[in-house]
Amino acid sequence: MFTAATQKRIAPWLVVLFTGMWLIAAALGQRAMLNYDYAAAAPGTPPENWPISTTISRTPGHSSIVVVAHPHCPCTRATVEELARLMAVLHNQVTATVVFVRPPGFSEDWEKTDLWRDAARIPGVSVLSDVKGTETSLFGAQASGQTMLYDAAGHLRFTGGITASRGHAGDSPGRSAILSIVNTGNSAKNQTSVYGCSLQNPERALHE
Repeated sequence: MFTAATQKRIAPWLVVLFTGMWLIAAALGQRAMLNYDYAAAAPGTPPENWPISTTISRTPGHSSIVVVAHPHCPCTRATVEELARLMAVLHNQVTATVVFVRPPGFSEDWEKTDLWRDAARIPGVSVLSDVKGTETSLFGAQASGQTMLYDAAGHLRFTGGITASRGHAGDSPGRSAILSIVNTGNSAKNQTSVYGCSLQNPERALHE
C-alpha cells in the first residue's frame, strides 16, 4: 500500500496525466469535426444547357439559380441562408428555385420542413417538390446544396456549393462567384465543392 507521503507525490502526476489525456482526446475530437465540416460531397454533373424537359420556369432576360436540397439535411440550412443573402442583392436580376427531394416511399409532405418554409419566404424564390427525383436527375445533383446558375440564354455558368463548409454560413467562393458572374459576366471560379448530405441516401441525413 502507498503511504500518505507517497500518495501526495503521485497525486500531482496523476492530475498532469489525466489532463494530458483529456487534451489529446479533445484535440482528436476537434480534428474529426473539422474533417467532417470540410469534407466535400460528391460533385454534381449538371447539363451545360437548361434542360428542355424541366418543369422549372425561367423569367425571360433573367439568370436562373437552381438549388437542389434534401429537406432534412442540417447542412442545408446555411445554404438557404446564403441564398437569401444572394437574392437580397440580385433579386432584380435573377430568379431562383429550390428543388426539395422526396424519394419514393416517403410520406406526403415529408419534404415540407422548416427548410422548405424558410426558402419559400425568400423574395424571388420558388420551391418545388421533386417527388420522383426527376428534376434532381435532370440537373445532375448528387448532394444537398448543389447550386447552379444559368444565364438568360440558358447556359450553365456556375455549379457547386455556396457555403465554405458544412452548415456554416458566411463568405464563400461559391457566393462570390455567382455575384461576380451576374454583375460582371465573369468569375475566377465557375465550380466549387458542395457540402451537404447525399441525395442518394435520404435516410442518412436524419442521422448526420
